[in-house]
Amino acid sequence: MDYNAIDILSANLGPNGLPYSIPIHPNLVHLTLGLFIIAIFFDILGAMYGFKKPLLKILAIPAIRSNFFDVGWYNILAASIITVFTVAAGFYEMMLAHPIPEVKSAWGMDAMSTMLWHGVGGVFLLAFMVGMTIWRGFQRFIWRKERTIQVQWSYLGVGMLMLFLLFIHGTLGAQIAAEFGVHNTADQLLQANKQTELLQPSVVSYQ
Repeated sequence: MDYNAIDILSANLGPNGLPYSIPIHPNLVHLTLGLFIIAIFFDILGAMYGFKKPLLKILAIPAIRSNFFDVGWYNILAASIITVFTVAAGFYEMMLAHPIPEVKSAWGMDAMSTMLWHGVGGVFLLAFMVGMTIWRGFQRFIWRKERTIQVQWSYLGVGMLMLFLLFIHGTLGAQIAAEFGVHNTADQLLQANKQTELLQPSVVSYQ
């Protein structure tokens, strides 16, 4: 018998359009964002340690400059590793996407254009983040190994630019879920005229 693999998989999808109840990609996205933001933030704190040192003394926080750079390095390393799985999960879930038709996003794009930009952007940001991690590693272990300030100001500037790009990219992802209903259980059930499944009363037992 000749079966289409996608059709077989589609037959086992839940109301959110996925074979599992909670989308993986959005959760990994927030983990990636958190790790990267912490990495850049702590590297900035390390670079500006001289200005923060009096405040740390007042707050009785036993921190030295190298501690901030350690946090920056390990977080951007973890962000790069996690982002590989984030992008992979994103493409898998995009293959199973059934966006609500004839809808335009707040930016005036349709679902296909939004998903295309989000997918291509995800690959670009993955490469960019891995490149920044390699750059950060060279600074930590070779170029600035003996220096007090472990990171270059240009690196921090690129990191701030990266945060802006992540904001734009994340907005596209939010539009895919909120405006096009991709893997959004409530939107998908409403689109399929299955409102009754949204109104199932919860059973509460009283002792």
